[in-house]
Amino acid sequence: MTATNQPRALAQETFRRLRVIHPDAHCELDHVNPFQLLVATVLSAQTTDVLVNQITPKLFARWPDAPSLANAPVAEVAALLRERLGMFNQKGKNIVGLAKKLVEKHGGEVPRTLAELVELPGVGRKTANVVLGVAFGRPEGVVVDTHVQRLSQRLGWTTEQKPETIEKALCALFPPEDWNMLSLVLIFHGRRVCFAKKPACAACGVNDACPSAFAAENVGRKPPKKRPAVVIEAAPRKAAKKAATKKVAATKTAAKKVVVKKGVATRIAPKKAAAKGKGSGRA
Repeated sequence: MTATNQPRALAQETFRRLRVIHPDAHCELDHVNPFQLLVATVLSAQTTDVLVNQITPKLFARWPDAPSLANAPVAEVAALLRERLGMFNQKGKNIVGLAKKLVEKHGGEVPRTLAELVELPGVGRKTANVVLGVAFGRPEGVVVDTHVQRLSQRLGWTTEQKPETIEKALCALFPPEDWNMLSLVLIFHGRRVCFAKKPACAACGVNDACPSAFAAENVGRKPPKKRPAVVIEAAPRKAAKKAATKKVAATKTAAKKVVVKKGVATRIAPKKAAAKGKGSGRA
């Protein structure tokens, strides 16, 4: 076995074992057809599948297909989404917009190529491959979400940091027929065992094949954001008192006068300085 083939073989064997551990791995967004899956996946951006599944039954009861959603007022759609989801205005605009595009360009049906899917509002490469893999069994790449990114780094399958380069690395390790299940299995394992915080390494069935086992806490996670230093202002009374003290000190300093007499500089009191100034004015 060559050095090039060895990492590929090890990765594929680990994946085979993970499939045995999670035989029920599947897409956890509730849907009954490709259109519902597409909409649900767009809604899942920056939120959880659980919240999306709480709102989509109500959404699809009112607008069950592309033609009905295409004619829906964006404000009404956004108002419904607001009950459970963040970014509801933008997401409402996106799903109404993609429904219109489906009607105008694809006869109301979901297209089956990545190039056509990414032309729809709110649909990127990840969303497109979710639909292509789950609905049609024809992904054009590996879906790299936060779980896939974290686990592929912890398992030593890649050292890449960006989703697009991680996807390329995974596509090189696994054959196309594994791409769909690969992401589903890794997501399942990430949600149930290999958590972002406090991963359950002792309960993991592939910990013997994981180079990060029992030390995975900080692997595959984004470094914490640096927060700007907080400046604590003085209390109003203290600040005012401090300003008043400075003002008095400045006044006293300005009132002093330096008189040079026979080459010697002498400070005289403010009153004497004022009296001396008046006397000189009478001359």
